Amino acid sequence: MAKESSFYTVGELAGLVEGRVIGDSDIIIRGVAGVAESTEEQLTFAEDARYLAEAENSRAAAVLVPENINESRKTIIAVKNPRLAYARIASLFAPAVFYKPGIDPAAVISAKARIGKNVSIHPHVVVEDNVEVGDNVILAPGVFVGRDSKIGDNTVIHPNVVIEYNSIIGSNVIIHAGTVIGSDGYGYVSAADGHHKIPQLGNVIIEDDVEIGANVTIDRGASGPTFIGAGSKIDNLVQIAHNVKVGPDCLIIAQVGIAGSTELGKRVILAGQTGVVGHIKIGDQAVIASDSTVTKSVPAGVFYSGKPAHDHKAALREQAAVRKLPELLKTIKELEEKIKRLEDEVRK
Repeated sequence: MAKESSFYTVGELAGLVEGRVIGDSDIIIRGVAGVAESTEEQLTFAEDARYLAEAENSRAAAVLVPENINESRKTIIAVKNPRLAYARIASLFAPAVFYKPGIDPAAVISAKARIGKNVSIHPHVVVEDNVEVGDNVILAPGVFVGRDSKIGDNTVIHPNVVIEYNSIIGSNVIIHAGTVIGSDGYGYVSAADGHHKIPQLGNVIIEDDVEIGANVTIDRGASGPTFIGAGSKIDNLVQIAHNVKVGPDCLIIAQVGIAGSTELGKRVILAGQTGVVGHIKIGDQAVIASDSTVTKSVPAGVFYSGKPAHDHKAALREQAAVRKLPELLKTIKELEEKIKRLEDEVRK
């Protein structure tokens, strides 16, 4: 993991992102920044030719540009995807958050836990019986890991995350502060004498390369797992209910709620504040716009919006029609008055 003081030449960075240098490949780069914030030793990017002039007028030492740009007043690195190249280079300069190899004396680690190499376990971490913690794992202050859980290599768990018993966390996973993995699903049987809890006997499985934002709740399955597929990214304040299955590379944005036993295919996008009912399927690469309510299964590859969610273009036409309702109501009222006058004249 790179340190904040790391530096690279433009030529070295170009090699890392398979880019082509036009200008001085020996310029030293000590960080990255957006165009407006960049300094003389930083790299920035112009996503296309429209933004190149602004980047050229910035203080940045060099600029990532698309492959079709061949000249500039600044040193440039031409790449296929400037934004992706920027993300990869930025990771070289990112601080090693909570990286402090060793186990703090204030941590409580079960003698029955198996702890990997080069871990960073901070104060007030609790690791219960039969937990397996992989190599290079970071457990920040206040993390709780329940019995029989597993955490894969290179995973970073931020402060005050709760991982309940028998949860399986893959490698290269990031879980941000305050998230709860494996809390009981919301399951009750209602009877005349009250609501009776259904024991939640499943677990949560999170595959490799997943990132989970702050204050997310992922409930354990009632029977069998709640499943988060490899490469999926979940924003802050998301609720995922028991036995939900999230496919690989999905994007789930803030304040989404997914009810129990729903299945998401590959690369599904749920935009902010979307609600999804239980026991339905959302097909591969479907996109659901923000503030939508999904009430039935969704085919693959569609773009839905609205309440209930349906074809986005149809939803836009409906919204346009709704905006015309006051005018239409006025017209109808005028027509009704004209009809009444005509009827009155006929009666005379």
